[in-house]
Amino acid sequence: MGGASPRWRRDLAVLLAALGLLLGWDASGLDLAVMRLIGRPDGFALREAWVTSALLHSGGRMLAWGVVLLMAVDAWRPQVAGPSRRERRLWLAVTVAAVVLVPGIKRVSHTSCPWELAEFGGPAAHVSHWAWGVLDGGPGHCFPSGHAAGAFCFLSGYFLLRGSRPGLARLWLAGTLGAGALFGLAQTLRGAHYPSHTLWTAWLCAAVCVAVAAVDGRRRAAS
Repeated sequence: MGGASPRWRRDLAVLLAALGLLLGWDASGLDLAVMRLIGRPDGFALREAWVTSALLHSGGRMLAWGVVLLMAVDAWRPQVAGPSRRERRLWLAVTVAAVVLVPGIKRVSHTSCPWELAEFGGPAAHVSHWAWGVLDGGPGHCFPSGHAAGAFCFLSGYFLLRGSRPGLARLWLAGTLGAGALFGLAQTLRGAHYPSHTLWTAWLCAAVCVAVAAVDGRRRAAS
């Protein structure tokens, strides 16, 4: 019981520190400044480039579903020693929950993608994603980044492995963060998402994991 509490507190401290940095980014106005460095009046040069569109967007989506499938197989027929089957199934469910959460938020978001802005050839004006209920003149449904969720949902793997396989957990975490950053960068270069959209996706996926880890840790301590 004494070991679970410090871990829960450490997770929460990291999550809150990340939230502070993320809110600072939102307040800085750097989202639009970054897109102005990349975009042109006629759009974004890398929107349909093979590397950003075919490889990192379409290919990244297929890779993500492949990893989910491997996790599903491992949950019922363990391939890696360490966590129990119950833990594997729990964190598989968390992975799927994170994948569902981000598109769910996007569905109700009024924020349009950067490539929809008038200064890049679209119909929309720039409106902060904090201006809830304010329409920007575009199609909306762009915040946060669903594509980045295809990588950051696998933060669950770190929480699954850190108790029994800490070395592998750290490698998994590094790979997940690297893939998420790469997916997010590709979408920003295409004009599909502001940097904050990727950062919020990472934070939301991490928040789901921290909440589940805290509840599960307390349940196991009580039993």
